[in-house]
Amino acid sequence: MKITILGSGTCVPSLTRSSCSVLIKIAQSLLLFDSGAGTMRRLLEVGVTIDKLSYIFYSHLHPDHTGELVPFLFANKYPETYRRRKPFTIVAAKGFADFYEKLKLAYGEWIELAPGLLKISELDTTGRDHLDCGLFDVDSLPTDHTDMSLAYRITEPSGRSVVYSGDTDFSDNLVVLAKGVDVLICESALPDDMKVSGHLTPSLAGRIASEAGVKKLVLTHFYPECDAVDVAEECRKTYHGPLMLAEDLMEIDLV
Repeated sequence: MKITILGSGTCVPSLTRSSCSVLIKIAQSLLLFDSGAGTMRRLLEVGVTIDKLSYIFYSHLHPDHTGELVPFLFANKYPETYRRRKPFTIVAAKGFADFYEKLKLAYGEWIELAPGLLKISELDTTGRDHLDCGLFDVDSLPTDHTDMSLAYRITEPSGRSVVYSGDTDFSDNLVVLAKGVDVLICESALPDDMKVSGHLTPSLAGRIASEAGVKKLVLTHFYPECDAVDVAEECRKTYHGPLMLAEDLMEIDLV
């Protein structure tokens, strides 16, 4: 399993941090988590063309997490020489199919792929859900951000696992989902003294990691205000295990 942070930022334009996106490679399968602005360019920078993606997982539908969905679909359809020919699956919370239908009201056939190319798999927003993808298993639980917010746990047959939090406030569900996980990729939007509803701070993310007993914590989704503080030091108030602060194009190997 190989993890690549494609976007470690937010909705705020930045030359160094694209909007939220993470790539996970399991064997020959490529899993994309969220696709905020800049995702497709970052994919190319790590040598991945969009037609190679097998799955896209959406944590929720805010623009900084879904902003490149429409350009992604459009780019998979045109032109003929680059057109997608391999099916892929979008995994998201219940209600995503309706969201996609509304996008088609605006964009029509420009984002409608050939029959059989796009599959949508919707997961429960009220409790735990599970998806067997063959090479890996997916478990999800709702988090405290929007009515359609999900965190995902990806587990290989070997037992290696990673959790992607998406956006959330402090969440007992995230503690449960991340229990004993190898890597928790967790949002940490703002410094401790700038806490806002629906988002975590470094010490709150650290508390989740400690309560879950995670083996490595990766903080991400940084607003520019985080540049003015020592994020790691704030996280160390509550978490003392292996810690990484995400940067665009950072790679993490699970062996």
